[in-house]
Amino acid sequence: MKFGKFGRGAAVVAVATLALAACTSTSDTSDEDATSADPTTGATEASGSNTDTIFYSAGEVEWNGYNDLTAATYSTYNSVINERVRSSFVYYDENAQIHVNEDFGNVELISDDPMVVKYTIADDAVWSDGTPITYEDALLTWAAQSTADGEDENGNPIPLFDHVSGLDLMERIPAGPQGEAGGKEFTVEYANPYPDYMLTTVLDFPSHIVAEQADMTMDELVAAIEAKDVEALRPAAEFWNNGWISSTPGQLPDPAIALSSGPYTYGSWEAGQSLTLVPNEMWWGEAPKTGNLVFRFASADTHVQALQNGDLNVIEPQATVDTIDQVSAIGDSVTLATFQTLIWEHLDINRAEGASLADSAEAREAFAMCVPRQLIVDNLIKPINPDAVVMNAREVFPFQDEYQEVVDAAYDGRYDEVDIEGAKAKLEEAGITEPLRVRIGYSAPNPRRTDEVALIKDSCDQAGFEIVDSGDSSFFAAGGALDTGDFDVALFAWSGSGQITSGQNIYSTTGTQNYYGYSNEAVDTAWDVLTATLDRAEQLAEIKTIEKELWDDLYGIPLFAHPGVAAWDSSIDAIAPTSAQSGIVWNAENWVRAAQ
Repeated sequence: MKFGKFGRGAAVVAVATLALAACTSTSDTSDEDATSADPTTGATEASGSNTDTIFYSAGEVEWNGYNDLTAATYSTYNSVINERVRSSFVYYDENAQIHVNEDFGNVELISDDPMVVKYTIADDAVWSDGTPITYEDALLTWAAQSTADGEDENGNPIPLFDHVSGLDLMERIPAGPQGEAGGKEFTVEYANPYPDYMLTTVLDFPSHIVAEQADMTMDELVAAIEAKDVEALRPAAEFWNNGWISSTPGQLPDPAIALSSGPYTYGSWEAGQSLTLVPNEMWWGEAPKTGNLVFRFASADTHVQALQNGDLNVIEPQATVDTIDQVSAIGDSVTLATFQTLIWEHLDINRAEGASLADSAEAREAFAMCVPRQLIVDNLIKPINPDAVVMNAREVFPFQDEYQEVVDAAYDGRYDEVDIEGAKAKLEEAGITEPLRVRIGYSAPNPRRTDEVALIKDSCDQAGFEIVDSGDSSFFAAGGALDTGDFDVALFAWSGSGQITSGQNIYSTTGTQNYYGYSNEAVDTAWDVLTATLDRAEQLAEIKTIEKELWDDLYGIPLFAHPGVAAWDSSIDAIAPTSAQSGIVWNAENWVRAAQ
């Protein structure tokens, strides 16, 4: 999963892992004059005959890299931009249904036992420097998730590449993609049946760029990958890990190395304000109908006003009653949509040394007893979605058919109602006599989360806690509180998906999105079984085990599934909100202003 603030409907997508959750808009017009860089020379030229510009915001967080698959860069804020620059074999439509992306190629399951998947890349598919997209690019993607650089003190393999999925493919696809040099076809054989094979990331970055930057020939790179020659691959991994990350806001990576395989490429970046995508002149599919696509970095509480002012044309604001009322008041010049999502809010308890709840199970239980989950839903969510309920699971959602079956097997309702006296008794049992300070960290500004923390404080302070609102604009940033562990409880949302296996990356002992050092052998075993079977009954049995263990351990506290809200300038056609974590921009290349 990714961290996400987005609201979507019906099902949300994550490829390979689960996603992260959240515009200060300006009235300047510099983005409207953005120019596009020639992909081979870096020179600038007009973006083409279609010069229309559409403005959108995913939130206030600055874009920070072409490579959004590192632990530090994997978020909805990055991927919402980069997914318009990089094509893949599949996509999700407005109903969150998966489709093969025929522009890019084809995916075929050619064998069930063993599970073998065949990929075919379109003959005319090229990177934006004109280099054909080939088998070697898939081989690099596999290497980035399967190459170990020794072991840690516990005997666990250490990834050479800083991929957010860690060494996910080391055992899942042990032999790697099989194809011919320069070929457009390759196969992937799984060690066990894998439920989410359609969502496996098999090709993302240009291998020839990695080879060049590592001072290797393509043959040398391929040989090193196949031999798992760590020393030979070290320069390649160093570039993969750092060479595509943008450490200086406003400074785009060299267009000669940050290549596009999608309908857009990078045009300009105004630090703290916006990043503009322009049409990729080497794109082999239908040219984008919109010339420039501008992603503004603007806080959620400015979105509606920016839409009304024309500083933004498409928004996915935080779903609040005030937001809906404000959008509705604008009138027919904007279109409003509301929908269900597979994004869910949660409180995660930090287990690291020094965190206030880390060393006491009784204190964690006391905290769970005083969090007013029902009040949060009643006050903040039900006014938008009258059917909203307190969420009591993580891998299934309240509006899914299997939800109640899983909850009945995994959770006994012990934290459904606030129990102040019970919480006091638990703190007393833990030997805590002074108010226990608990810092709740989240990405600010975020009005709804500020309200959530206020409701928690009103309740838990009565039980013997001192709840501190630690909202911070840098919470998700490298070196921020989530990264350093400088919080006691984290409040954010996971952007989920139709993917069955993505939670393994969060809750397993070695998961790269396991930010809190959580380890449970029963959970690890259940994930191993779940990710190696296509039988839904077997999958459900393991999901029940996982959910029960997470509740018993109080890994964290689920709160609610997000309602979704989107609004846009009514003059723009082809906009279709989706529950996919790529958001409303999933088909931005088809957006076009109606003839006036």
